[in-house]
Amino acid sequence: MDTLKLLFNAVTVVFISTTMFAAGLGATLPALRAALTNLPLLGLTLLANLVVVPLLGWGLAVLFGLATAPFIALVLAASSPGGPFGAKLGMVQRGDVTTGAATQVVLAALGSITFGFTANAILRASDVGGGISLDVGVLVRTVALLQLVPFAIGLLMRHYGPETALAWHPNAVKVSNVTFLIVLIGMLLGNWQDVVNLLGSRTLLAGFLFGAGAYGVGTLLATGSKVRRTTMGGVAAVRNAGPILAAVGIAFGDDPAILGAVAALLLSGLAAAIPISVALGRRRVPTQPLPAEPAPAEPTR
Repeated sequence: MDTLKLLFNAVTVVFISTTMFAAGLGATLPALRAALTNLPLLGLTLLANLVVVPLLGWGLAVLFGLATAPFIALVLAASSPGGPFGAKLGMVQRGDVTTGAATQVVLAALGSITFGFTANAILRASDVGGGISLDVGVLVRTVALLQLVPFAIGLLMRHYGPETALAWHPNAVKVSNVTFLIVLIGMLLGNWQDVVNLLGSRTLLAGFLFGAGAYGVGTLLATGSKVRRTTMGGVAAVRNAGPILAAVGIAFGDDPAILGAVAALLLSGLAAAIPISVALGRRRVPTQPLPAEPAPAEPTR
């Protein structure tokens, strides 16, 4: 059992670091600069993802009277913005892929710092489980190390060695996707009894409504065309699994009940977000071709 736990933790670390490394390889300074300098869009996006969506998750957890483990899982998920699949939803809905991808990267980077503070504040205020409190300092240092450092390395490679970065990017994305599937399957199989117990509860419904609600929040709190606003909705609907898994490992000792709840909530949230994106994409077929992966012009060296 200890060996399996160590293996799970190792794959989790690879997933978190590779995901952000791939994000860095796929990002460009002009795209990030554009996302950071569009102040109305940036301000509303930060408000949606760092404030309103965490409050939405907290509210649903209270409304449905979730047990301690799923309550914690939903709060952790709601507090962790910038899931990489959010940018993919922009492609599915034929949206503003360039802005969506750049915004997702910015949220993932900022979220690695804000995540611990947000989750800790909500858990302490809700007094769940007898007043659970996270070690914010350790959590922020760990998540920032696992996310910001790989992202910075990937971004520097893209800036100074674009040919190498573009060659490495597809493989990095594949490693990220495969390790995420392994982690998700590991959470489901390793904690299957806890997952089965959730089938008769309101946890899955709460996760589904959270995914749909976050999609709506991200769409409403955005600027620009409808295509751009719904792209921001897709970004808001998908949460970043990396910090969530790090928090469960650091603060809760990989508690099986919380891991099972996290897996169930992530899947139920996607079950809401994917059909919305598919429906939007189908409506845009007659006038808008499916966009390819964005490839902004390389910055001059």
